[in-house]
Amino acid sequence: MTSDVVLTAALRSNLLSLQNTQRSIDSTQFRLSTGRKVNSALDNPQNFFAAQALTNRAGDLTRLLDGIGQSIQTITAADNGVTALTKLVEQADSIATSARDAISNSTQTAKVTGDEDLTGIDDLTSLAGIANTDTFIITVTDPDSVNGAPVISAQTITINTNDSIEQIVSEVNDLNAGLTEDAILASIDDDGHLSLEAVNGGKLRVNFVSAAGTDAANLALAEALGFGEQAKLINDSGNATNNVEFSVSNTAVLQSFALYEAAGGTNLAERSDLLEDLVDSSGTSLFNNLDNAGDIFSVGIDGGTTVNIVLNALTIQGFVDAINTNTSLNTKIEAAYDEDTGQISIQAIDPEVQSIEIGAIGNAAGTEVEFGFGAQVNGGFGAVGTNRLQESIIFGPAAGELATLQDQFDSVRDQIDQLVADTGYRGTNLLNGDDLETFFNEDRTSSLTTAGVTFTSSGLGIDAAVFRDTGSIDAALDQVRAALDSVRSFGTRLSNDLSVIQTRQDFTSNLVNTLKAGADKLTLADQNEEGANLLALQTRQQLGITALSLASQSQQSVLRLFG
Repeated sequence: MTSDVVLTAALRSNLLSLQNTQRSIDSTQFRLSTGRKVNSALDNPQNFFAAQALTNRAGDLTRLLDGIGQSIQTITAADNGVTALTKLVEQADSIATSARDAISNSTQTAKVTGDEDLTGIDDLTSLAGIANTDTFIITVTDPDSVNGAPVISAQTITINTNDSIEQIVSEVNDLNAGLTEDAILASIDDDGHLSLEAVNGGKLRVNFVSAAGTDAANLALAEALGFGEQAKLINDSGNATNNVEFSVSNTAVLQSFALYEAAGGTNLAERSDLLEDLVDSSGTSLFNNLDNAGDIFSVGIDGGTTVNIVLNALTIQGFVDAINTNTSLNTKIEAAYDEDTGQISIQAIDPEVQSIEIGAIGNAAGTEVEFGFGAQVNGGFGAVGTNRLQESIIFGPAAGELATLQDQFDSVRDQIDQLVADTGYRGTNLLNGDDLETFFNEDRTSSLTTAGVTFTSSGLGIDAAVFRDTGSIDAALDQVRAALDSVRSFGTRLSNDLSVIQTRQDFTSNLVNTLKAGADKLTLADQNEEGANLLALQTRQQLGITALSLASQSQQSVLRLFG
């Protein structure tokens, strides 16, 4: 067409060369600006898709690293919990050990000491409250007797005019005459207080009987001798009158005779057995004529309100429950039945409790109630009949301390439960039964499961404290030490899993770097090389322009003809 521009072959060749050079310059400048030699599949399909696969895997592993990091935090939280839990369990062990020491260090004898200074008094009847021929009556049980028979049975000590406290002490100690081993020890301590102790391991009972024979005179006699805090005014079976007396247990807990089923006294009783069917180890019946709502066992604390328990058709467990469910009693004492020993036990759970008043009354003559808790004849209330018989028993050594330690032990159990509940991290609590699964690769075929545990007090097997005696405390110590072994073992397992996860975290981090480096090798441009290329292309471009100028000189000559 006449409108077309006609270029010579030389011009067209130079023009094409300049266009190619410009495209190369543009491409090189793009590589320099992006830093990549492969920016799309058009640049290099093979390298582009290979690099993309490596980059995608690196991204997946980077996201996994976040999960691995959270797993590490979860295990760290659990490890912190284990450290604190170890201290709490060790504290529980220390408390139980203290309870064990309290029993071991106590005298384990029935002992009572007055609070009046009696030194230097040559005539006790000169004291207010003591009169000529006043008496106190001593009973000491035989700890080896099946039915609690006494070795010193209701022996009377009489205070006469001009008797000194030393003479009275001598008279009490003379009660050991004829015994194979001493059963009673009377003494005056450094403060002048009268002390009475059943040194044979039995129970001690002291009954104060004044010459006047009145409740007021009997109480005054007990107080004058220093036992006003211990002596209680209680019913006397048979005469329906009152006694002023106390009994002292040789243990921190009251325990019954071993209870057997009626068939020959060979099988220990079960919880469901009726009281009226029980016998001692010799086959002698312990409970008779429990056939009426008037057959009652009574319980009081420190001279407080008396609670009546109907014994008719009552099982062993029913008797235990009657004490433990009564709101007047269950904050101060606790009853239990041990099927391994066949004994009912009553212990103080309030450290302020000092004594327990027990009693029995029957609907008819011949009613018999012999648990064996106290120091009455035969260790119970034989043939109580229709007149109430009572006994005030002072808990033995360490009872108050054991109650305090029991409260402390249970408080630590509560803290264990609260600590475990607070150990969770983002909804996962390895100390409360949750498992943790940590994945290490993008298709979730490589993982580690950290199995959780239940380390609440019940999960650890630590029962509520029952510090009745050496056996019950040793059982608590066994539970605590087994729990401590479990906690330490789990701590070791956590440390191992944490080490594995941290190793995999480092490995994954390095692998991500390797994948990214591999992708870069396929796509990144060499900046030095591209810079040199750009300089060469720019030089070529300048040369092309010069060549193009030379190629157009012939046409410029024609133009000059018209000048």
